[in-house]
Amino acid sequence: MVYTDWGIRTNIMEFNQTEIKVGPMARGFHLITDHIASAPHISEYLIGIAHVYIKHTSASLTINESADPTVRSDFEKYFNKAVPENEPYYKHTDEGPDDMPAHLKSSILGSSVTVPIAQGSLNLGTWQGIYLCEHRDRARERDIIITIQGTKK
Repeated sequence: MVYTDWGIRTNIMEFNQTEIKVGPMARGFHLITDHIASAPHISEYLIGIAHVYIKHTSASLTINESADPTVRSDFEKYFNKAVPENEPYYKHTDEGPDDMPAHLKSSILGSSVTVPIAQGSLNLGTWQGIYLCEHRDRARERDIIITIQGTKK
């Protein structure tokens, strides 16, 4: 077992919050890691946490495979089968057949991810990336809040 210790002793915890707009994007699972990694202030932190939150109920965020695009298309196929459109028991269909399924998919995947920051960079695994999961056919631009807490360099 190998341990890497990034510990520091300080009484100074700093916070930054940035809102970014992404898209609009087609329905599917999209890598947005670079958008998040290049957000203001992340590079200023020696150690910390980035909390990434999407302000929508029909799109979601998750972390998964970043190298092979077939993973993202498989995610889309799986969720479309697991949460199909046009089910007769859906009552909330005001915005079309993808409306209620989009809300369900968003609740299953979640509206936020948390990523460690080390030495001014997101400390993701080699094959990990942050996905914006767009569940609507005609999506709008999406608002994402990045809240960073930690100790600056």
